[in-house]
Amino acid sequence: MADSETFGIEKGFGIEVIEWLNQQSAEKKMKLEARLYNHTIATKNFGEFEMFSWIGDVQNARKLIIKASKRFKIKIIEGGYKPKDRIFQMKKFDFAKVKKGDKTIGQIEFSAPRFGNSNWEIVDEERH
Repeated sequence: MADSETFGIEKGFGIEVIEWLNQQSAEKKMKLEARLYNHTIATKNFGEFEMFSWIGDVQNARKLIIKASKRFKIKIIEGGYKPKDRIFQMKKFDFAKVKKGDKTIGQIEFSAPRFGNSNWEIVDEERH
């Protein structure tokens, strides 16, 4: 079982999309549970996103979030892309793709303190 907190849904669609994701995973008997955690991120290039966390299979999460983007015609953040270097740092980093349907429209780099319960913050973003 994996999990991630760097997935996001275009602001205003959070509750509706999370309910749909959980319903789809239950109907298809997938191991996936998603929930909002009341954290919003504003990007310069892509707008605002309601961040959510999930527990389950990463392939199912990626597949369903892309389907949700197509179904609701919204932008999503597909996170969980870890940096390759294994250097111990005081912050943890995560990378995400911003997508609209199957199309990647940008990338975001997140960071958060390694210790404590702080939310992810945007370090850098790039439009494609």
